Amino acid sequence: MKILIIGANGQLGSDCCSLFAGDNEIVGCDIPEVDIGSRASIDRCLDENRPEAVINCAAYTAVDKCESESELAWEINARGPEHLAKAVQRHNARLIHVSTDYVFDGAKRVPDHYLESDTTNPLSVYGKSKLAGEQSVQQYCANHLILRTAWLYSATGGNFLKTMLRLAVSDPDRELRVVDDQFGSLTWSYTLARQIGKLLDTDITGIAHATSEGYSSWYEAARYFLEKMEIDCSIHPCTTSEYPTAAHRPANSILENKVLKDAGLSLFTTWQEELEIFVEKFREDLLAEARPR
Repeated sequence: MKILIIGANGQLGSDCCSLFAGDNEIVGCDIPEVDIGSRASIDRCLDENRPEAVINCAAYTAVDKCESESELAWEINARGPEHLAKAVQRHNARLIHVSTDYVFDGAKRVPDHYLESDTTNPLSVYGKSKLAGEQSVQQYCANHLILRTAWLYSATGGNFLKTMLRLAVSDPDRELRVVDDQFGSLTWSYTLARQIGKLLDTDITGIAHATSEGYSSWYEAARYFLEKMEIDCSIHPCTTSEYPTAAHRPANSILENKVLKDAGLSLFTTWQEELEIFVEKFREDLLAEARPR
């Protein structure tokens, strides 16, 4: 299969490129080769490559910056998927589009989870722009699958876990305070890439949630990760109100992979199991990157 991966340099895009390369023809594109906010750039990319499937991993994910750079967020997260959906439809290809837990308001009481059928109500510019992107994909591309994921991490790029590690390693005496009243599921981008690979061979369409099983707070996730990394540091919980941010984040981001499970397609295990495998595989690389130079 010829697969075009948009956002190939990001966490998920990198994993998709490496994972799918063996049995498929992979074309990985990212800035500057393609600008998802430009319809002309997207049309040119698809016309030149003529893929059978397109995976859109591109997004503006700096949640707080989206509040002050809303036009850029809408260009990448909303208008970009519209351009892509129209182009994919014109080529009669399949589109897998990656979205987010932040399309929900998080008002459900923990440990209640969100299903694909639940009403969306994003709180932030990021969430609103990503929801608009979902709606464009649904409107303009018949053969689409929207995957909502959450709290992604990998060994490449920037993410919450690597930030926690860098802070702990660079200043061991520093007291880390991490939010303990926002809940979700840490999700390894490699497992999500594997899940996408499995879904490429199906004709499932619509919206599906795709996160690790179980849930934690940001504090619980950080503490568990640093313990597995064998890092001795001072880490303490705090509330959202004690750690104000520009963007309003949902208190409950727990997603249930109901569509994938009902179809017998889910590859996810618990977030703890996946994190332990991740640490075992990448511990030395992560430490080398985190240590002060």
